[in-house]
Amino acid sequence: MENPLLLFPQLNISASKDKPYYKVMKPAIKEEPNKASKPGAKQKRNRLSLLLQKPEFHESDHLGRPGNLTKAASSVSPEEAVKWGESFDKLLSEKAGLDAFTKFLKTEFSEENIEFWIACEDYKKSKSAHDLLPKAKTIFETFIQKDAPKEVNLDFHTKEVTSQSMGQPLRSTFDAAQSTVYRLMEQDSYPRFLRSAAYRGLLQGRPAARAPLRRRSRSFTVSDFQGVRPDLSVW
Repeated sequence: MENPLLLFPQLNISASKDKPYYKVMKPAIKEEPNKASKPGAKQKRNRLSLLLQKPEFHESDHLGRPGNLTKAASSVSPEEAVKWGESFDKLLSEKAGLDAFTKFLKTEFSEENIEFWIACEDYKKSKSAHDLLPKAKTIFETFIQKDAPKEVNLDFHTKEVTSQSMGQPLRSTFDAAQSTVYRLMEQDSYPRFLRSAAYRGLLQGRPAARAPLRRRSRSFTVSDFQGVRPDLSVW
């Protein structure tokens, strides 16, 4: 007895394209280009990388570069720069001087001091008592409390007095802390600013040479400078 011959189209290699096998496969083949047209994770990462390379995303990075101190203060005359050397108060009283000193502190990674001082100045200009509490909380959490993101170096007594007044803050709440930070900048950072190549370049009316970034080797407290007056001759 002869065995019956069974034909399975899906296993028949020689079958024509009209067979069910090819009809089933065709839609799957057509869908492949659609899948490829969707941007994958790698493509998205490449686009983001190109976007981040645009200059506008790095404008803030330029502020801390020594060479840009003179660029930002290019309109400052040598006569005006001389006045900055007369006193720390005169330096901070002028917008160009404050800006130049802030950028100098960025090169030393100690800009939190001048940022705290500026925040306190703004705080004291609050128009109503209602504005004091939220501003005081922000300043305290940013600059004073333990492990604050921009914690300034204050002695224990000053920090405690400031902390105790946070319940009902007054315009004078940060006066002691602000004065402490002011003296530290005046007796520590200010003399180095006057010595910097960028400032000396302003005095001579020429671009300053680039100076290396300087990281502080230790943190200073007000006790380091009690009874000491800055001696600019050593610089």
